[in-house]
Amino acid sequence: MTPALLLLLLLSADPRGDAGSTGCWKACQRHVQEPSLRAKVCRLCITSGGTQDWLLALAEMKPVPQSSLRSALTDEDWRVRWAAVRAGAKARKVSEPLALAEWVTGLPAEADLLACITAARAAAEAGSTPSAFFQKAGGKGAAAAARVQARREAIREALEVELYAEDSATRYRALSHLATFLKVPPARVVIDAMRGRPETADEIAAKALRELAEHGGHSVGRMLVEAAQPGDQERVNRLFAIYSKELQALREDLSSGDPIQRRSAVFKLRLYGPLAQRELEQALQSPDVQVRESAARGMAQAEGLTLMEAAGKRLRSGADLASQRPWLEALAREKKCEEALLALADDPKQPDSVRGEALALLAECDGWLRESARGQRVMPFLDAAQPPLRAGALRALSVGGGEETSDALKAGLEDTAPEVVVAAIETSARRRQMGLADVIADQLGAEHAEVRQAAAQALERLGRDRHVKSLAECLHKDPVPAVRVAVAQTLGQLGGPFAISALSQAAAKDRDSHVQHVSRQALRRLGFFNR
Repeated sequence: MTPALLLLLLLSADPRGDAGSTGCWKACQRHVQEPSLRAKVCRLCITSGGTQDWLLALAEMKPVPQSSLRSALTDEDWRVRWAAVRAGAKARKVSEPLALAEWVTGLPAEADLLACITAARAAAEAGSTPSAFFQKAGGKGAAAAARVQARREAIREALEVELYAEDSATRYRALSHLATFLKVPPARVVIDAMRGRPETADEIAAKALRELAEHGGHSVGRMLVEAAQPGDQERVNRLFAIYSKELQALREDLSSGDPIQRRSAVFKLRLYGPLAQRELEQALQSPDVQVRESAARGMAQAEGLTLMEAAGKRLRSGADLASQRPWLEALAREKKCEEALLALADDPKQPDSVRGEALALLAECDGWLRESARGQRVMPFLDAAQPPLRAGALRALSVGGGEETSDALKAGLEDTAPEVVVAAIETSARRRQMGLADVIADQLGAEHAEVRQAAAQALERLGRDRHVKSLAECLHKDPVPAVRVAVAQTLGQLGGPFAISALSQAAAKDRDSHVQHVSRQALRRLGFFNR
């Protein structure tokens, strides 16, 4: 092998721990002895991405090099053995199950372990048991399945050794194949494999189960709870102790100032299911909507429920909006969520705040924009006696709609309830209703601070030069810092002499330090403040 070829093989080795090009090359070199044949088929390890295609290529040669195929049947890697069986089937033009059954039954009983392991793993890789897999092998299928069943314990022991391998891909396949072969849950495989092994090996077993759970979108906690039996407590507790240490590191990430780190932490928490219930409940109260939604999904997964089922269970409780909001937000990401949200809005047993939020979140549903009758479905709520329902209906109209939506927004801006006016203002801004900009600017003088703040924020999108003077006066006179902050941000977008003058005065003299800070940032944005 040339140095250049060796380097290429090393670079093309599979990072997941599979055989990769290097392992493929070595196997080909072991079993193909004739130099010219080696040169022809072993290069497939590089050009085909490190598979066993070289064996299938042998099946197409005339004559078929049977000695290489027989040699490959003795390889330590079951994938090479299985590829040799497939190549033999291809050469003989018979089915792969039949070729495998003939190999298993054609060996002396004392020498059939490798063949039986290959059969068990090939069937498991196809998501099947040997008995089902061999049904396509004709008359020899039943005898082959019986041979494999007779070797059940030896196969289990061989795969359990791989379950404790350092390589993650080897562990994953061993656990997946064992669970399928034994027809038991993966957690049951791990618990049984721990019997008689030292506690120092527990961490590898815990990794194997966690990796399989992560790959399948399950939780290790739920898997262990469902698989545990009387007498398993000591081994299950050993696994719980390992996962608890991993949870400790994630708890610190949950309180990180980095939103990406927080979101990553809560996503990882979902992997632990019931073991992370306390942490998931804490994450439900996060100010970050993505963290709350991920926590809700983790709670549902921990309970073995779909998100719809878990949300329905909570929402039937009639609890207040603060505790229900994460479930409503998560529900709004589900398919056909509009029907579930409308059902909640229609339910008089729910608190008005929850019903209103359900209406508002309709705008987040993928199917809501395609709902041709969305206006008709929420218009009745615009006349509801409860302000949260009127506000929620206006927010539901923030996507799509026509003239009836514009009329509804105009009416909402004149509503007596401040939360409805806020919803009308925010929806107008989201829809870029430029014709309502003057009416919204008038709300800078409204009685309620939340209305004034919403108006100031909306003018960042809808405002024009004629609105700057009103905003400047608001920045100077409004008694609420949050309103002045919103005004300063909008003036920083609109600009102009009045804006610069008002921002300069606020940056120097406003009685609230945050207003001063935002005013300075706005001036920098406009290019009029260098310090």
